[in-house]
Amino acid sequence: MKVAKRLKWALVLSGGGAKGLAHVGVLNALSEMGVPEPSLIVGTSMGAIIGGLYACGMSPSELTRFTLEDFDITKYLDSFVFKLNGPVGRVFQTGQILGSLATKTGIDSGQRLLKLFEQLTSGKTFGETRIPFRCNAVDLVSGHEVVFGVGTETGSVAQAIRASMSFPAFFEPFSDGNRYLIDGGVADNMPVYLARNEGFTQVLAVNVGSFNPISLGELKNGIQVVFRSLETTLYLSRCRGASKADLTIRTGKSGSAIDFSRKQELITLGEQAVHNGEKEVRAFFRRGIGVSIRALIAGKQYKECGIIAEDTDA
Repeated sequence: MKVAKRLKWALVLSGGGAKGLAHVGVLNALSEMGVPEPSLIVGTSMGAIIGGLYACGMSPSELTRFTLEDFDITKYLDSFVFKLNGPVGRVFQTGQILGSLATKTGIDSGQRLLKLFEQLTSGKTFGETRIPFRCNAVDLVSGHEVVFGVGTETGSVAQAIRASMSFPAFFEPFSDGNRYLIDGGVADNMPVYLARNEGFTQVLAVNVGSFNPISLGELKNGIQVVFRSLETTLYLSRCRGASKADLTIRTGKSGSAIDFSRKQELITLGEQAVHNGEKEVRAFFRRGIGVSIRALIAGKQYKECGIIAEDTDA
């Protein structure tokens, strides 16, 4: 495949919980197409996990093998309430969740996941990654967005990932000195602006989220209202970021953001999204620096967040 010489491009991976496993499929498909590696990776939440591991040296094939063969989310949660199934389990979960939130800042501490990230990143700092990497979080103390990988925020990649994926109420905020850090998607679930701020004129974004109307009957208690509110916040944030990329690959499909049982299906969704938009992807990598093609994979035209985005490629 012909690409522009010395093409510098940035890859931005959105948050989306379990649906973010589709990022692995996207990386697989791009690798199979023979496109050059990105010069910068930006991620939020699950996008920070996949992007950070890729930036630290895990190949798409290694990410796939780990996801399918070794990754069982229940092994890395210290809260047993998420391991209960069936109607009785769900009732018990609700009671335990309410109890946890009344006494702690999150249902799960996230400590086991942090240890996993430290292992998979080999303890790398941002200055040691194979590909430059950035991710974001939000400090509840100051109310400000925190961007890891720039300025003085160049420490542990694993700790930055743990902060970026701290979905409120589900995971305890990550304590970082005088800061209390939560999911970066609360500020911007697809922070394309971080790549633009570093001078990148070619930005490919991957949107794994999907957001669908629900019935009033699905909001039966305060927990469901809180999670739906956060889901809505992340959706609106993601929409703002998507409009700023040169090419957005959309893999979104309805389903729970905490359902990790569909690992192969989600990876396949990412691969299919790239293959379905192969023409636009190849056009992106043939272009010279500074030329925007503004296309969205789901078709030449589709409505997302109330905005019509059209392919302007002549």
